[in-house]
Amino acid sequence: MARLSQSTHAQGLSRPRASLSSAAIGIRRAEAGDLDGLLALERSAFTSDHISRRGFVGFLRSPSATLIVATCNGALAGYALALYRARSSIARIYSIAVTREFARQGIGGRLLAAIEEAAIARDRIFLRLEVHENNTIAIKRYQKSGYSAFGRYSNYYEDGGNALRFEKRLMPVLMDKAPPYFHQTTEFTCGPACAMMALAWADPDVQLNPALEFRLWREATTIYLSSGHGGCEPYGLAVTLKRHGLAPEIHVSHPGPYFLDTVRSDDKRRVMQLTQQEFHREADELGIVTRLTALSESALMSAFDSGAAAIILVSGYHMVRKSVPHWVFAFGNSGRHILVHDPATSRNEKGQPVEAETYAVPWTAFEPMTRFGRNHLQAAVLIRRGSAQ
Repeated sequence: MARLSQSTHAQGLSRPRASLSSAAIGIRRAEAGDLDGLLALERSAFTSDHISRRGFVGFLRSPSATLIVATCNGALAGYALALYRARSSIARIYSIAVTREFARQGIGGRLLAAIEEAAIARDRIFLRLEVHENNTIAIKRYQKSGYSAFGRYSNYYEDGGNALRFEKRLMPVLMDKAPPYFHQTTEFTCGPACAMMALAWADPDVQLNPALEFRLWREATTIYLSSGHGGCEPYGLAVTLKRHGLAPEIHVSHPGPYFLDTVRSDDKRRVMQLTQQEFHREADELGIVTRLTALSESALMSAFDSGAAAIILVSGYHMVRKSVPHWVFAFGNSGRHILVHDPATSRNEKGQPVEAETYAVPWTAFEPMTRFGRNHLQAAVLIRRGSAQ
């Protein structure tokens, strides 16, 4: 449970006589010598569910926790605690509190930023938290800091209150030379959206619009989603890209057919299997290279260095919070980070796309995302510019 001290934001609390300068506030990792101060702050900030001395000692020692404190003139002014799970791209804020004496001095925001930096250093790309739905001031702070609500827990707190779940995706990439971005306009056109971005990556004159999105969808569709609409598998995407002048290469961990277990209807499975068999035949006719092995980190990085890009399958659970196959467009690398356009862009309360979802994702966080379904399918279409480009 993420806990935010009410004293951090409460109205009408006394303030220091003079505002603190940013330089007067120190932010650092907590140490054993902070234990007494942490316990005192914990008791003053929260009325229940206190972290014990033993608990703080455990968090200080745990490799799956980050405990950060804010200090002013040697006094403990606040703390923030984040927790991590092994092989997960998600970090979670467990608790954040600021003393009444130092409330409204920007310390909460500094602690939040420090926790975000720590999560990035741990190769996490999402930071999540829960907050009481009545804590409107805290909710506004999180929204201002780039967090978006994505769910709620009923009867989450001891007072019976509900918790709103917030999430922030870390490590955005603002690149002048990034290829054009296109947000998918439906739940089932992530593959065509990535194919469009690949075409625009190869040819800047390509116009990205919904008409092209649905044209590519018709050409590459082979699977059903729960809603009944068709999605894409690797051979359909590769054949479509080849017919549009690019030079694709398929990397899959097994030969298929793919995604049959995502539908219950025998008739849908039959259609999927027949359609995929036809795409396999067309891929052979077009001379598309197929490698029955997952695209490794070294192979992907080498491909980027040679000027290639890739459309890569990820588990939608990590990107769109649904257990569906989801495609992203990877167009380069920055050190050990993969540069990714995710077509499932964030949207505002009116359902309108807010901004491009472009991220630098560390391979340690990205690789676990590239395993879909019970058989841990890994699939990618490596793309090079065709001879006509």
